[in-house]
Amino acid sequence: MEARVKAGLWASMALRMGDLAGRPGAVLRKGDPDSGGILCVLRGREGLVVLSQTRDAAGRPAWMRGSGPAPVDDAAADAYVARQVKRDPDLWVLEFEAPDLLPPFEAVLI
Repeated sequence: MEARVKAGLWASMALRMGDLAGRPGAVLRKGDPDSGGILCVLRGREGLVVLSQTRDAAGRPAWMRGSGPAPVDDAAADAYVARQVKRDPDLWVLEFEAPDLLPPFEAVLI
């Protein structure tokens, strides 16, 4: 069984890493501090991408572009986040400035 980091702690770590990398972030929505899932909104030059936590084929933590392969506008990103929060009210939502649409933390994108 794999140990899990509490969501609140992970969010704090990601925000700190973003600050250190010159990619400031903010908590848009606080979820369950222990077991909530996390969505990351990346705000870039070409639009926004919403990353959603998932697992790869081997069961390791990974991220997928929940908003689709291409950048979207604010309305589309907001709509995606609202749908996900409606399904899971424990979700955290973080937003980062990411000109290249890459997360400021180590992430496997699938």
